[in-house]
Amino acid sequence: MTARRRTLEVRRPSATTASRCLAVALATTAAGFAGAAVGVPSPALLMGLVVGLAFALSTRWELVLPARLGLFGQGVLGVSLGLFVQTSTLAEIGHNAVPILAVTALTLGATVVAGLLMTRLTSIDRATATFGMIAGGATGIVAISRELGADDRLVAVMQYLRVLTIMLVAPLVAGLAGGGRDVAGAGAEVVSGSWPAGLLALVVCMAVGMVGGRLVRLPAPALLGPLIVAAALTIADFDLMAPVPPAVLQVGYALIGLTVGLRFTLESLRHAAKIVPATMAMIVLLIVLSAGLGLLLVPLIGVGALDAYLATTPGGLYVVLASASSSDVDATFVLAVQVLRVFAMLGAAPLLARWLLRRDRQAATAAS
Repeated sequence: MTARRRTLEVRRPSATTASRCLAVALATTAAGFAGAAVGVPSPALLMGLVVGLAFALSTRWELVLPARLGLFGQGVLGVSLGLFVQTSTLAEIGHNAVPILAVTALTLGATVVAGLLMTRLTSIDRATATFGMIAGGATGIVAISRELGADDRLVAVMQYLRVLTIMLVAPLVAGLAGGGRDVAGAGAEVVSGSWPAGLLALVVCMAVGMVGGRLVRLPAPALLGPLIVAAALTIADFDLMAPVPPAVLQVGYALIGLTVGLRFTLESLRHAAKIVPATMAMIVLLIVLSAGLGLLLVPLIGVGALDAYLATTPGGLYVVLASASSSDVDATFVLAVQVLRVFAMLGAAPLLARWLLRRDRQAATAAS
């Protein structure tokens, strides 16, 4: 099975691929409407996750969301967030770079400590535990973990359990804290225009951003490439820019939810069953520590508590940014701090691998 196929791949001979795709689409749509009706925060996002988990864990189907659909969801989110970027917020972040960088460094340190604690609580090696706990760029970390000496299967389970937990917690916290701006109007504060103009802007930003992001090797290029292009055109007050059509935005959020939910399989969870309790304990600890670090930013740079919480949440970039775009917070601030952390974590991964390898060699030498 390859990620390039355009439909959901399902290995079960008694039904057609098309009917299963339709079942997933209808279930996600119905769940999204139901979530919206009862006031669930970011309903398309959360219900996409729930449907993905349900199909992944309760059926014999092996469902794989095609890579192009996942990339489309990321691109839609990136463009919608780029529409929020304002020069004034970026300048303010530049003036407060020291505390923001300090919090980012402390978050990295906390993830390393959590990884080392995992080696004490379980039988997994230090490289696997550390990469499993790194809070940022889950897809990128999983992709490079094997070549850096870690068990990529365990790293994947640990990383996506963290993303899953944050995906459930962040929208709920945003809703309880007074978020709740209509996501359908995301981007309308900075730009305005009709839905055909918004669709054209979306296509242009995604096409240019994704190609450019790959060329310059951005982490998460499908998200950050379109985001940067949309932000640059918005700041330049380019006439092309208009809000992402609401229906397209909802589809993008649902695809992000499905992407995360479908990554969990019974086989992967069975393989990692012994480390799941310790992993969840470390994830909760990281979320609490990161929230505490975020609260330090409130008096230091004068941001709101919810802004600080979403900006410093340890991972789940797509989910946190989706929550920020649908809440009454400064989305540009949340975006800047989160993206800075992703770059820091991905950049630190090879250095951590060398440090852990050196420690293991020293320990082996001392033991002999």
